[in-house]
Amino acid sequence: MPELPEVETIARGLDKRVAGDTVESVWIGSRKQPLKSPANVIAGTLEGKRILRVHRAGKHIIFDLEAEPRALRTPVSQTKKSNRAVRGQTRQAAPLHHSDGQTAQWVVHLGMTGRMVVCEPAAEIAKHTHLIAKLASGIELRFIDPRMFGKLSVHFGGFDPGGVEPLEVSEERFVALFRGRQTPIKSALLNQKLLRGVGNIYADESLFRAGIRPRRRAAAITREQLGKLHAAVQKVLREAIALGGSSISDYVDADGEEGFFQFQHRVYGREGDPCLVCGTAIRRVVLAGRSSHYCAKCQQ
Repeated sequence: MPELPEVETIARGLDKRVAGDTVESVWIGSRKQPLKSPANVIAGTLEGKRILRVHRAGKHIIFDLEAEPRALRTPVSQTKKSNRAVRGQTRQAAPLHHSDGQTAQWVVHLGMTGRMVVCEPAAEIAKHTHLIAKLASGIELRFIDPRMFGKLSVHFGGFDPGGVEPLEVSEERFVALFRGRQTPIKSALLNQKLLRGVGNIYADESLFRAGIRPRRRAAAITREQLGKLHAAVQKVLREAIALGGSSISDYVDADGEEGFFQFQHRVYGREGDPCLVCGTAIRRVVLAGRSSHYCAKCQQ
């Protein structure tokens, strides 16, 4: 599943390519699984709107749309595609129920295998394409998701995924989030209601750099160790963003390019390989159904 660095990389790439552009028409496939908002509401909200900016909140990609002076009923377009396209259904647009001048946001969660890419109209339409937004500049935004765990929705008045941003949280706030919790520290790091955006890869890598085993109870970790973990989380995330994220499975950025941080992993996915610091074989344990990788010597 794309985590904070991957989503940040995609959002930055999209912002460079589509901010200031206008959505002319929207095609939505017939599968309902990726839709958290009704298809006609998504299309009616996007069509005719200028994209002000694209940014990230946790693991979500947020498209800020130009506010409308009043609620409008917008017609939904179904663009004609070749036989290789997924089949869509014609839907009547619903009136947009939001107050005058209220900014709308298009929110995309990539799930496990979702991709949001910028394409030329002539580019072959990939299987499992669930949404195509044609922009005034001539390019298209396409949401592709084979396993359909990703979600598309629209929100009015501001989207809040919960939790705090790990790149913005102070050390004191970070320590307060985890002190006294009886759950394993790895599980606490993955709790999106506490810290949003950190997933399996970057939790493992941060715990290694902080010298903390993933199964240790958060309540048993000292104030000093939590301070080291705070620094490690921020350093790992920034390094990963700089390298475009980790391409482990399906992840590519908005231009279809892979990231490079997977070549910098010190523990994640390296079960049985020697620790890059001490040479001890990296171990793997399962916590709450998730694999955790660590060095038994470097992490206590």
